[in-house]
Amino acid sequence: MNGIKGLGLGLGGFSKASWRLHSLCLLLALGSFVWGYNVGVLASVLAHPGFRETIPGYGPYRRGLITAIYYLGTWLSYVFFSRPAADFLGRRYAAMVGMSVLCVGQALQAAASGSLALSMVIFGRVVSGLGTGIVSTSVPLYQSEIAPAKQRGKLVVLNHVGFVAGLASGFWVGYAITFWNNTHGYQSGWRLSVSLSFIPALLFLLGLPFLYESPRWLVEHNHHDEALRSLQFYREGSFTPKQIQDELTEIARNVAVYQASTSLTKWTSLFTNPSLFSRLWRAALLHFMAQMCGATAMKYYLPELFRVLGLSPRVSLLAGGIESTLKIGCTVLEMFIIDKVGRRVTLAVGAGIMAFALLVNGALPLIYPDNTNRLADYTCVVFIFIYSLGYSMGFGPAAWVYGSEIFPTAARARGLSFAASGGAVGSIIVSQLWPVGIAELGSKIYFFFMAVNLVCVPVIFLLYPETKGRPLEDMEVLFGGDAGRWRSRTPSTTSLLLADERDRDGNGGDEDEDDETSGGPLLGERVGRGVTTSR
Repeated sequence: MNGIKGLGLGLGGFSKASWRLHSLCLLLALGSFVWGYNVGVLASVLAHPGFRETIPGYGPYRRGLITAIYYLGTWLSYVFFSRPAADFLGRRYAAMVGMSVLCVGQALQAAASGSLALSMVIFGRVVSGLGTGIVSTSVPLYQSEIAPAKQRGKLVVLNHVGFVAGLASGFWVGYAITFWNNTHGYQSGWRLSVSLSFIPALLFLLGLPFLYESPRWLVEHNHHDEALRSLQFYREGSFTPKQIQDELTEIARNVAVYQASTSLTKWTSLFTNPSLFSRLWRAALLHFMAQMCGATAMKYYLPELFRVLGLSPRVSLLAGGIESTLKIGCTVLEMFIIDKVGRRVTLAVGAGIMAFALLVNGALPLIYPDNTNRLADYTCVVFIFIYSLGYSMGFGPAAWVYGSEIFPTAARARGLSFAASGGAVGSIIVSQLWPVGIAELGSKIYFFFMAVNLVCVPVIFLLYPETKGRPLEDMEVLFGGDAGRWRSRTPSTTSLLLADERDRDGNGGDEDEDDETSGGPLLGERVGRGVTTSR
C-alpha cells in the first residue's frame, strides 16, 4: 500500500498512530510552553515599575543577576539532576517532577516582598532553573524516542514551537498588564503575570500520566512486553506488525551493545569513550553557540532594546509580542523543512541571517546616533524581527533536535543533559554581558555577536555530520572511531523501517535521498555491522 509520500506515514495515509504522535507531542510541548512563558514574561516583569520598586537597589547589575541566576539553576540541573531523573524515573515522570519543581520556583518569585524580596526572587529563579533543566531535556528525549526516523526532526521541533508560543504569550500578558495601571495593578500586576504559568503547567501534569513511556527507555530497563505495547501504540497503522517487531529488535540490540560494556554506562564514558565524546563536544558546542549568538539577550532584554530605538514602554512590549508571535510561524515552517533540507543547512542559514541583522543593528545607531533618524530606528526594529526569523529557523529548534538524536539510548539522557549545560553557560555569559555591554559600548556590542554568528557557519559545515533521516540506532556510523567516516556513504546499520518505507512509496525518486541520508542500504536487505540478513 502507498502511504503519504516522503512522510513515512505508512499504511493508508495519515494513520491513527500519526495522529497520536502529533497530538502527544503537542501535549509535551506544553512543558516548553511554560519555559518560554517564563522567559517572555520576565522581560515585562523587569520593566514593571511595581517590580522595580519591590527589589531594593534595582539597576543594570541586579537586572543581569536576576536574569543570569536562572541559568545557574539550569546548569546545575543539566549536570547533576536531569540525567538521573530521566534515566531512573523515565522520561514522563522526570518531566512531571521537573514541572513541579519549576512551579515551586515560580511561586517563590510571585510571593517576593519586603526586605527578602531580592533573595526570594533569586532563590525562586534558581529553583525554576532546576525544574526547567529537567523538563527541557526529558521532553525532547521522549519525543525523539517515540518518533519514526523520517518524522523525528519535525516532531522534536514541535517542542520549540511550544517554547516560542510560550514566549509570545509571556510578552502579550506583559503588554496586557500595562493597562492595569491602578494601585492594585502597580502592586500585583507583575505577580499575576508570573502566576499565570501555573495554568499550562497543570494541564501538562494532568496529561502526562496517561501516556506510554518511551519504548527505548522500557527496553533499557528490561520491560520488553511493555515496550512492545508502547511501540505498537506509536506505530499502529503506520507500519506492519513485522516492522514494529523488527524496530523493537533493533532497539534491544543497540541497548544490549552498550549495556554489555559497563564502562559505557558510566558518566565518565562521555569523556573517555572516543565515539561518545565525539558526540558530546559537538552537542555541547552547538548548545553553547545557540546562546552565544545573542539569543538570550534578545529574549530577556527585547523591550529595552525597543525603547532605546525610541519606542514607548507600552509599544515596546507590543512590539515584543508581535516579534515573538512571528517566531511561532517561523518555527512551524522549520518543522516542515528540517527533515528535508537537513540540520546543517538550517543551522548555517539561520546563523548567516542573524549575523546580517546584527550588523545592521550595530551600524545604523552609530551612523544616526541619539534617535536622530526615525527611519534608521524603524529599520533596526525590522532587523530585530529578521534576527528572530534566523534564530527560529536555525539554532532555536535545531540544536535540541541534533542533541536529542545523536546519543545511544544508554547514554542519551546523560549526553543531552551535559550538552544542554553548554547552553546554560552561554546564557549566563550573555545575560551578564549584555546589560553592561549595551550601557558601556552602545550598539557596538552587536558586532561581537555578529562575529560569533559568522564563526558558527564554517564550524557547522566542517564539524557536524548530517543526521536527517537516520534511525537513532544508526548514529554509530556517523560518530564511530574513524573521524572521517561520516563523510562517506558506507552501508550502515539501518533499520527495516526505512527500506520498507521506500518499498511502499514505490518510486525511485526518493531512493537517492534515502541512500544519502541513511548510508545507502540495499532494498530488500538489512545491512548490519558485519552481518547481512535477507528479509
